[in-house]
Amino acid sequence: MTGYEELAGRWEQVVMPCYATPAVALARGAGCTVWDVDGRAYLDLIAGIAVSSLGHAHPALVAAVSQQVARLAHTSNLVINEPAVLLAERLVHLVGGDARVFLCNSGTEANEAMLKLVRRVAGPGRPRFVAAEHSFHGRSAGALALTGKESIRAPFAPFAHDVTFVRYGDLTALEETVDEGTAAVVLEPTLGEAGVVPPPPGYLAAVRKLCDQRGALFVLDEVQSGIGRTGSWFAHQRAGVLPDIMTLAKGLGGGLPIGACVGLGHLGAGFRRGDHGSTFGGNPVTAAAALAVLDTIERDGLLAQVAAVGDGLARGLAAVRHPLLDGVRGVGLWLALVLREPVAAAVETAARDAGFLVNAAAPTAVRLAPPLVLTEDEAQRFVAALPSVLDAAQATVTVGTSNGSESSGGVTQ
Repeated sequence: MTGYEELAGRWEQVVMPCYATPAVALARGAGCTVWDVDGRAYLDLIAGIAVSSLGHAHPALVAAVSQQVARLAHTSNLVINEPAVLLAERLVHLVGGDARVFLCNSGTEANEAMLKLVRRVAGPGRPRFVAAEHSFHGRSAGALALTGKESIRAPFAPFAHDVTFVRYGDLTALEETVDEGTAAVVLEPTLGEAGVVPPPPGYLAAVRKLCDQRGALFVLDEVQSGIGRTGSWFAHQRAGVLPDIMTLAKGLGGGLPIGACVGLGHLGAGFRRGDHGSTFGGNPVTAAAALAVLDTIERDGLLAQVAAVGDGLARGLAAVRHPLLDGVRGVGLWLALVLREPVAAAVETAARDAGFLVNAAAPTAVRLAPPLVLTEDEAQRFVAALPSVLDAAQATVTVGTSNGSESSGGVTQ
């Protein structure tokens, strides 16, 4: 029995069956490389779903967490701890405007805070939200109400929030939907879980203008896109817009659980005392980790590196000619291989067999969201291996089809 087989068997006995049993069990990592429990190495091109922004075991993150946990590990919201204040100050600075921050523990929690903030500010006269089809905002009851993926919504309906879904990127549909009863339009700058689907040029700016005209709030979920993923601190900066509320998580903590709801302008003071809270939110250890992430991105010039390496990776992948590959989309180190057939799961498996961790985000899209420290050489290793990975996936699918079965992908967080 391999180490994986032994651990997977134990996992299946004690973990609730919310996930299929994962195909790999990791033991350690360094930089962009991880090793499984049987000692096999992989180039990590998914970073725990866009989370491990500095890769694995980064010295700055290790030092910040070790030093802080040795001083003070937890405080609750009954007292002030300086790392949380420093982090809130840094986020306000990076947003570049008048803002305030609520710190929490995940993207879902950040979106739950956002929902309550919108409700508090918009009032009962504007009860409705507008969100995008195929969007993902979390799995708690409130965040799931905004998530435009019917397969994960339907078993848990009805929801407390009134949400209308429109096609992503369709400005006409938004114009026909947003009215005097709309509290907020909630969007991702790019659909992440749908397979890194960007909007048409100018779309976010047009949505900002529409919300201003109709009196609705404009909310951007930057849980996956924020903290350098696109080569800018936040994806909305690339679009030249400012939201009323922004939510963050994932890459902010570099691997530790943290989230943030950022209210800009008067939204920053929208909550009243007692409206919201979190026992673990603003935890000094996770705040110290987030500060180390932000410091390292700035000190090491990682925004420019993400833009350069991401551009080289996208161009290299786009140059690959293969019957399964239809193209590449995305920006920075947030890309998707677009497939001509719904075989993303087979490509994910073939990539893993070749020593690369990627993610079948949708049946025809394989997501790449590697650590921001990915080097050009590491990126080109995957480019060079991709034709053989696609060949292996195609062979697997051909065998499966001849046996009367079909392969399809689509794994969400």
